[in-house]
Amino acid sequence: QVELTESGGGSVQSGGSLSLSCRTSGYRYRRYCMAWFRPGPGKEREGVAAVDNDGKTNYAASVEGRFTISRNQGIVTVSTLQTRDLRADDAATYYCAMVPLAGCSDSWRDGREYKFWGQGTQITVSP
Repeated sequence: QVELTESGGGSVQSGGSLSLSCRTSGYRYRRYCMAWFRPGPGKEREGVAAVDNDGKTNYAASVEGRFTISRNQGIVTVSTLQTRDLRADDAATYYCAMVPLAGCSDSWRDGREYKFWGQGTQITVSP
């Protein structure tokens, strides 16, 4: 059984930084696309950043230059989303998602592409 566990959320002031982590267990595929999601305009969840097993990354325009996604492949795969210069509109519950694909598709921002999901971790941004 595949499980994704997020951590690292919290409360920061506007302009602050947080590092989110997503730890996998039970994932036995060598290839993957791993992404972070948050609610978007009119959407339950919208991708903000993704990384594949080769380390190739994708970003939503709203976070590019401020968020950095990475992955660490060891006994378990861990994805880290380093956020900086957080704004009020970044406040949300962030979800980690994963799919056994050879790289992230052009539709990586669509939650329907993903098979496994975490429970979410919340970022709160105060003025």
